[in-house]
Amino acid sequence: MKGAAEDELMRALHEDHAAALWSYALKLTSGDRAQAEDVVQETLLRAWKHPRVLDQSQGSARAWLFTVARRIAIDGWRSAAARSEVSTDSPPEIPLPDGTERALQGWLVAEALSELSAAHREVLGLCFFQGYSVADAAKRLGIAPGTVKSRTHYALRALRLALEERGVTQ
Repeated sequence: MKGAAEDELMRALHEDHAAALWSYALKLTSGDRAQAEDVVQETLLRAWKHPRVLDQSQGSARAWLFTVARRIAIDGWRSAAARSEVSTDSPPEIPLPDGTERALQGWLVAEALSELSAAHREVLGLCFFQGYSVADAAKRLGIAPGTVKSRTHYALRALRLALEERGVTQ
C-alpha cells in the first residue's frame, strides 16, 4: 500500500508544480526544450527518491523543486564547460564573470514580480527601480504617501513569498 500512496503523492506533486517547473527549466536552459525536459525529469526523479519532499504537509515543495532544478542546470553548464576545455602551452586567460548568476536572479525576480498586482508592481517600480521618494511616487500616482508606504510594504512581502517559492532565500 505504501507504493500506491507514494505514487499518489508523486502524481499530486506533478500536477501542482510541473507546469511552473517546466517554465523555470526552460528559462534556465535558454529555451532549449530538450535540456529543459532533462532538468524537469531529473528534478522529479530526485523528488521521487526523497519521499519527504512528496509529503507537502510541511509546506510547498515548489521551493525545493526549483532549487534542485537550478542546481541541475548549473551542473549541466559546468560539465559542458569541462568537456569543452582545450589544453594549451600558454597560460590561461583571467576569467571574466559571465553574468549567469545575475541573469538567473533577474529571471527569478521578473517572474516573481509578474505575480504581483499592477498597483504593487507600479509602486515598486517607482520607489526601487526608478529611485522616486515616497512623496514623489505619491504625487506621480495621485495617492497619499501613506498609501505608497503600505503598498510598498505589502508588495515587498508578496515579492518575498514569490521568491521563496522559487527557492530564493535570504
